[in-house]
Amino acid sequence: MYTQEWLCPIKTARQKKRLVRANRDKKLMRLEKRRLDLWKQRRLLPLEPLKHPYQRGWKRFFVLHEDLRYDAKALFYETLLSKINTVEYHYDKTFKQRKRRKRRYQYTSKSQILQEISAYSWDINRLELTDEEKACFSCVDTYHVETKCRVIKYVFSEPWRYRLKIAPHMITHVQVLDIAIERELAYIEDHVTNHNLGPRINTLTHGAGYSWKRWSGERIRYINKIKNIPRYSPKETYLALDA
Repeated sequence: MYTQEWLCPIKTARQKKRLVRANRDKKLMRLEKRRLDLWKQRRLLPLEPLKHPYQRGWKRFFVLHEDLRYDAKALFYETLLSKINTVEYHYDKTFKQRKRRKRRYQYTSKSQILQEISAYSWDINRLELTDEEKACFSCVDTYHVETKCRVIKYVFSEPWRYRLKIAPHMITHVQVLDIAIERELAYIEDHVTNHNLGPRINTLTHGAGYSWKRWSGERIRYINKIKNIPRYSPKETYLALDA
């Protein structure tokens, strides 16, 4: 009896393997979709005001300079600032970061600039700038060292109109937590992490152009726990024996 005459033809080993892989990918896609839905639900939860607000560090942002507050175009620059303003948070009021230079640690001031608009955001007008506001920007052509490619961005041409202001970062509201959402989201995160499903999910959702080998490191299931135990140097062993 020929297999072509059967109502349900027998699948080859290659077809069976492909069906198993496709079924696994479909489950991963459903899992990723569920995780995104849970993130969205958690983000849309309401905020609850605190009875006793507390301070958590400091924040730094731009404000209009005092000399220009009574200018005829003060309202125009205030509206523009609300679209390109940036906020930095720090535990110290001085906003200094620790850097190592010439084998010594020094504290340098943390830089902060106004928001720079990419060429794509400029073309689609993501910030909803008017023609008068667009005239305040200049096109800058730079070279990105990490990506080794040319980058075109639009920078505000008159940054001297604004100054930095430091204010306490007060926590007045806290987001309400849903125990069911947190429990299911934690289960999905543990499942993805323990089985190293992140690279495959990223390939299915965003394509295979991103290499996970650079950032993923060694898989959790293959980590040798004995390998990372600190060993004594011969000098330390000798001193320990003398003691």
